[in-house]
Amino acid sequence: MGTPDDLGNEDCLFCRIVNNQTDTEILLSDDELVCFRDTKPGATHHYLVVSRTHINNCKTLQADRIPLVERMEEMGRRILKKNKVSDLNDVRMGFHVPPFSSVPHLHLHALAPATTMNSRSQLRYGPQSCWFIPVSPTVTCLLSSKFSSK
Repeated sequence: MGTPDDLGNEDCLFCRIVNNQTDTEILLSDDELVCFRDTKPGATHHYLVVSRTHINNCKTLQADRIPLVERMEEMGRRILKKNKVSDLNDVRMGFHVPPFSSVPHLHLHALAPATTMNSRSQLRYGPQSCWFIPVSPTVTCLLSSKFSSK
């Protein structure tokens, strides 16, 4: 903690949401994460899991953040279960890769059902998207240190 990346920013929308400075409805939260609905849903269920600590994006993650990414994924699954998504194999969970991040604050997208996403959503969040990296490859990249940068 304590790096410039972690300090947050009053201009960052997600920092404001995390600090209850907007009217965004928080659906789940804990000491480390908050979850809320995406304002431009790409699927019937589309939630964002955001770290309370300001981390710019998935490319700035270091290997020591793997547990955070895993907890983000777990909260994504919890919100989907809470909202009665029955097929947890028909989901997309991951991160947009810069420069394709709309908000420069680490956030995980949890979308379901993935098989009913329209073509625009498939382009943004689908398996063929070069803009979106699922959780498992993110963790693999962090473990191999190819993805992270100092």
